[in-house]
Amino acid sequence: MKTILVHGLGQNSKDWDIVKNKLEARGISAAAPDLFSLAKGRELSYTALYQAFSEVCGSCEERLNLCGLSLGGLLALNYAIQHTEKVNSLVLIGTPFQIPKGVLKFQNVVFGFVPKTAFRSMGVSKKDFIRLSKSMVNLEFMETAKDIDCPALVLCGAKDKVNMKSAKRYHEAMKNSRLVIVENSGHEVNKDNPDELVRALREFWTEN
Repeated sequence: MKTILVHGLGQNSKDWDIVKNKLEARGISAAAPDLFSLAKGRELSYTALYQAFSEVCGSCEERLNLCGLSLGGLLALNYAIQHTEKVNSLVLIGTPFQIPKGVLKFQNVVFGFVPKTAFRSMGVSKKDFIRLSKSMVNLEFMETAKDIDCPALVLCGAKDKVNMKSAKRYHEAMKNSRLVIVENSGHEVNKDNPDELVRALREFWTEN
């Protein structure tokens, strides 16, 4: 079984390092690909990012334990919907069931005033980041999420009020799911409370 950790829109693969090390210490090896490196050379959009992510997953001979945060959760969910035979288990962290169009449009206006240097740590240009953000406006997987029957763990930081409703809706939609609210954490659970995240992941993967 191969475990893949998928970072969110404002993160990169290194934001999983602490979690990866703690999992490794407990006998669980995990890969954390850098999404923007995978899509390098393509005009960045959600579709291009998903295609690149799918290629990575498809190259693995064994079945997959997918764990994604936010955008990473959407990608993992999308793959699980389209490739049920490849996915052993699914973990969604702070994953929206529907992108709030008004909020996203406002954020894109704000991003327009952010210096280009602020996007370098993510390994993506400002232009590409805004294009990707715009391409996510109409994403919505709630209806198809109901078809997922692999074991699923839905996580949300206790302080992540924006995505709490989404977490509960995913849990209700996916018949074989468990909902865990992570205390002392906001949206970025992998950075805010890695110890509790690792505990929840280890328990879930040990059972599945």
